[in-house]
Amino acid sequence: MGEVLAAPTDGPLRPGDRVIHLAGWRDHALLPVTEVSPLDPALPTAVAHLAQGSAAYGALTRLAPVRTGDVVLVTGAAGAVGTLAGQIARLLGAARVLGSTGSPHKAVRLVRELGYDEVLLRGPEQPPFADRLRAAAPDGIDVVLDTVGGEQLAAALAVARQGARVAVVGALAGQMAAERGGGSAPVEIDTFRLVVRGLSLRGYAGTDHPGVEAEWRERFGGWLRSGAIRFPYSTVEGIDGAVRALPELIAGRHFGAVVVRL
Repeated sequence: MGEVLAAPTDGPLRPGDRVIHLAGWRDHALLPVTEVSPLDPALPTAVAHLAQGSAAYGALTRLAPVRTGDVVLVTGAAGAVGTLAGQIARLLGAARVLGSTGSPHKAVRLVRELGYDEVLLRGPEQPPFADRLRAAAPDGIDVVLDTVGGEQLAAALAVARQGARVAVVGALAGQMAAERGGGSAPVEIDTFRLVVRGLSLRGYAGTDHPGVEAEWRERFGGWLRSGAIRFPYSTVEGIDGAVRALPELIAGRHFGAVVVRL
């Protein structure tokens, strides 16, 4: 998000306008007017335009639609997507929302501040994730929004109910694996279970759903104004901070999104 410093006098933008662009973190950018978008008045604050909830909203309404009374699991619940995903699932009618995180402190915040019913800790010192997930959801899970992959995705499929819907929006297990360099996230899954349980497993790409972004902003703005949803984020100061902001986000150093403020 940036501020227009100069623009053609016969164009739609004027100096001082706030806009969204995809030119990355930088102090200045020279861009065609077609590559910037004015801030949407549907959102009550400027920083809300940087929320990463559209993927969660799209996945939970298109690929793995939440139905009233569903049990929903969000992996990586304390991240930029996960902190919004649990709240979105509840607003869409979920009866029980489960999450996962590697931090006890974040687990407490997710329950206390964002309405998760239970958050499971992951890590080598913890019991097998599948066992704890079965205990937390003894009757199974209806919807999974997965941002992690790996052991957690395999466990979610093992606990899924008949006809459960699984949407994959991230692969943090691969991104955090030093030996993989972030380029892959393989996991062994039981395809026989996919068949006999009638499960759907799909990856979410926003470009496949062009109408989601505008729909999300409209609903997000209304939820923010009514107090039905929170947008947690941490702020990193200065362009120099951008160098560490992304790796810190992936490594789970922050709660929610990370905003670099120039």
